[in-house]
Amino acid sequence: MLKKPKILVVGSFMMDLISSAPRVPNMGETVTGFEFRTAPGGKGSNQAIQCARLGAEVTMVGCVGDDAFGRELLASSASAGVDVSRVKISSEHATGVADIQLQVTEHGAQNRILIVPGANYDLRPEDLEWLREGVKAYDLVMLQLEIAMETTCFVAACAKAAGVPVMLNPAPAAPMPEELLACATWLSPNEHEAALLAGMSPIRTYENGVDQDDLGAVANALREKGVEKVMITLGGNGSVVCAADGIRSTACVRMPEVKDPTAAGDSFVASFCTGVTAGLPEGEALAFASHAAAITVSRMGATPSLPTLDEVQVLLRERGYAGFDAADLDVLK
Repeated sequence: MLKKPKILVVGSFMMDLISSAPRVPNMGETVTGFEFRTAPGGKGSNQAIQCARLGAEVTMVGCVGDDAFGRELLASSASAGVDVSRVKISSEHATGVADIQLQVTEHGAQNRILIVPGANYDLRPEDLEWLREGVKAYDLVMLQLEIAMETTCFVAACAKAAGVPVMLNPAPAAPMPEELLACATWLSPNEHEAALLAGMSPIRTYENGVDQDDLGAVANALREKGVEKVMITLGGNGSVVCAADGIRSTACVRMPEVKDPTAAGDSFVASFCTGVTAGLPEGEALAFASHAAAITVSRMGATPSLPTLDEVQVLLRERGYAGFDAADLDVLK
């Protein structure tokens, strides 16, 4: 029996500054682009909005500057149904921004992203003392690495002490203390981040999949650091959850056109968290996430590309997914 989950996201707000061009410039080179736009983003905000659009009850905790970007980001989250009443307003730094260079060709789109965290780093553990008890009200806590590591560690420790599951999305990749990893129920790197965090060679890929020995070795190395389960996204090769009882996998859901992959990882992680806390088995939650992320890459922008529950249900039916009845997700509405 599925239920409507209650999720806490502690993470970043970023205003995305997106430049599209036929190719990205080399060092010292100027390239003429064909489009510029701004869009609400930030890994924390993206994940919170995606959870909310899929029907979860979501609280977002972060920090923005006292400026136009900050106000726009809060309005965007609130309009998606996210509770932003716990967001801190900083008078010290401007709202974080992400400079996104999008290379668009007939073969699809690829991105390069430079982030300037700004006010995101002004969220400190002392701002979150309420979580020592307040975290118990949530079914899951979601964390990423675009805020201060000290703050992330504090939140993870509060959740661990309260017995609340933690999803740690280690992006952008950065060294993490073992005590943080030991608090993670799920660690969700992509294939490159997973190998880097494990201190191992990249996972080898082939035309029809990935090297299972490499995959298992990387996942086991991460689990030995204290992580309970490792969820690895493998691009066109789908995704897996590796745990003590084995590996569950799902295939990539492909769309006719990839317009912008910027928020695909955020959509995937958030959709998995919504599905699994709603009561889907992990394998089915992976498939749910794959369908949501497929819609995301078929659209432009980060937050604007994140699908609603209705849209994911439509795609599940169109693609004939049989792991569960898409109508079962109506409980989230």
